[in-house]
Amino acid sequence: MIYGYIRVSTDRQTVKNQRFEITRFCEQNGMTVNKWIEETISGTKAAEKRKLGEVLGILQKDDILICSELSRLGRNLLMIMSILNACMEKEVQVWTVKDNYRLGKDINSKVLAFAFGLSAEIERTLISQRTKEALARVKSEGTHVGRPCGAKSKEGKLTRKTMQIKKLLERNISKTQIAKKFGVHRITLMRLLRE
Repeated sequence: MIYGYIRVSTDRQTVKNQRFEITRFCEQNGMTVNKWIEETISGTKAAEKRKLGEVLGILQKDDILICSELSRLGRNLLMIMSILNACMEKEVQVWTVKDNYRLGKDINSKVLAFAFGLSAEIERTLISQRTKEALARVKSEGTHVGRPCGAKSKEGKLTRKTMQIKKLLERNISKTQIAKKFGVHRITLMRLLRE
């Protein structure tokens, strides 16, 4: 499926130019846009808070996302790279009209994927480092960090699922399978059953 993505920042801007560019590009390449996504929102908003986030959720392998230029996807490099990386992981192609950019299955895309992965890893490391530094500072100021000593959460992951678990046990479903079904470790399930 081919998706045409159009974004403008304000009501004073029009989507007509971008739609015209994408339509003309598709006609020249013997393609037709199956679904249009248009929105008026700042490119600084996270993709998840835009219609683009919904589209990224439904894109499937071999779909094509066409926009007039990469800057329509986001305002900063990291945001654009994370969107492109999400598309690459789903094996979705991203094409731009003005930049003549193609993110697909070729070697250039693989190099880009490596760069995206590396930059994401660097960003995660920096975030982790900043978090550790902030926690160390707070601790040095005498503030307790985390759950109070000896305190347990009042409700476990399985507390509200005891009836379902009993029914599964009655049907002779293994404890390992039940734990997997509820997304917990087998030990967590065993702890609940002992209580």
